Amino acid sequence: MQVSGRIEFTITDQREDRVLAEMPIQPGILNPYGTVHAGAMLWFADVSATVLVLQGTDPSGGMTGFPLAINLNANFFANQGDGLFQARSEYVKRGKSVSVVRTLLTGDNGRPIAEVTTSHLASR
Repeated sequence: MQVSGRIEFTITDQREDRVLAEMPIQPGILNPYGTVHAGAMLWFADVSATVLVLQGTDPSGGMTGFPLAINLNANFFANQGDGLFQARSEYVKRGKSVSVVRTLLTGDNGRPIAEVTTSHLASR
């Protein structure tokens, strides 16, 4: 069995204290039940949080200071099979070596989909 998928998202607003992003729901990220796979939701939340911690720096392989995720906690509330997910990432703690980010994923009509908290360690 061969399975493939494609996850796409757009950063719609990036500020010092928050990142907003949107991810269209498309066939390649759906689970067998026709809703978004939990892994795609986690990926979207983690990347949105990482963009916040990067503070406008373009990541590159082997770079110093890349904010490695060292912990991730997710609570899933709902799901959907079409439309758009939005992410809002904000700092819980912004530190020099460890930062903690809370990302809220919402769906249609602002419906809460998931809350993901990530901890990021700045690599040296």
